[in-house]
Amino acid sequence: MTCVALLQMTAGIDPAENARSLIRGIEDAGKGGAAMLFTPEMSGLLDRDRARAVQHVVTEADNPVLAAVREAARVNGVWVALGSLAVAREDGRWANRSFVIDAEGAITARYDKIHMFDVELATGETWRESAAYAPGDRVVTAQTPVGRLGLSVCYDIRFPALFEELGRQRCDAIAIPAAFTVPTGKAHWHLLQRARAIEASAYVIAAAQAGEHQDGRSTFGHSLVVDPWGEVLLDMGDAPGLGFAQIEASRLAEVRAQLPSLANRRAIAQSRPA
Repeated sequence: MTCVALLQMTAGIDPAENARSLIRGIEDAGKGGAAMLFTPEMSGLLDRDRARAVQHVVTEADNPVLAAVREAARVNGVWVALGSLAVAREDGRWANRSFVIDAEGAITARYDKIHMFDVELATGETWRESAAYAPGDRVVTAQTPVGRLGLSVCYDIRFPALFEELGRQRCDAIAIPAAFTVPTGKAHWHLLQRARAIEASAYVIAAAQAGEHQDGRSTFGHSLVVDPWGEVLLDMGDAPGLGFAQIEASRLAEVRAQLPSLANRRAIAQSRPA
C-alpha cells in the first residue's frame, strides 16, 4: 500500500507565488506520510494572456519553479508528479510539459501534452492552445512508488487511443493533471476519469486546478483518485488544498483477475467502405 497526496491549486500569474504553494504542498505531503505528490496542469503559471506570460516561459534549465520543486522533493524525500509547466522549446514554441521527479530531486521522466485544447464552448469560451504550444508525440511511462505510472495532461483524457496504449504498457496508475473548465468539468470530468481507470485497469490520479484565477478563468477542481474498478476514492471538491489516498497493488491484481480486459484485448482490423 502506497500513500499519495494530491495538491489542488488555484495557480496564478506569479511563478514565485505558485512555487511557494508547491513547496508547501511537498512539505505537507511528506509530513502526511505520502510517498508521492501529484500537482495540476500548469502548476507554475496559469495565465491566458500570452503577451504577459511570455516573460515567464523559459527553458527547463532556467525555470525557477522546476528548480524549486526539485529541491523541495530532495529535502523532503518525496517523489513529485509535477502536473505540467509551460516550457520554452529550442524552436521557439512552448511545450505543456509534465515531469516525474524522484525523492533525490532528479527528473526521471518528461511528457509533452499531445492533444491541444482548441475549442469553442457554448458559453462563449474560446481556447486555442495550439497557437502557442507544440504538441508532444510520445507516450511516456515511468517507474515510481505507485508502480508504472502513465503520463497524460488534461485534454488528453478525451482521446482513448492514448489510454489504450498506457493500458497495453500495463500501467498501474495514470496521472491526469488538469485545469478543466467549469462547463466541461460539470458535464464530463467524473465520467471520463472513471472510464479511463476502468478501460486501463489502473488507478487514475487527477490533480486539478480549482476556483477563480487571476487571469479571469474559472476551473472545476474535484481532484480525484479512482481505483481500477471505477470507484472514486478521493474527491477534493472545489476548494484548494491537499488530499491523501492509498494505492493498493492487491486491488490492481484483484480487478485484473476478475475482469481481464487487458489480457482479452484483440486487434481490430480496419474496415473498408462498401
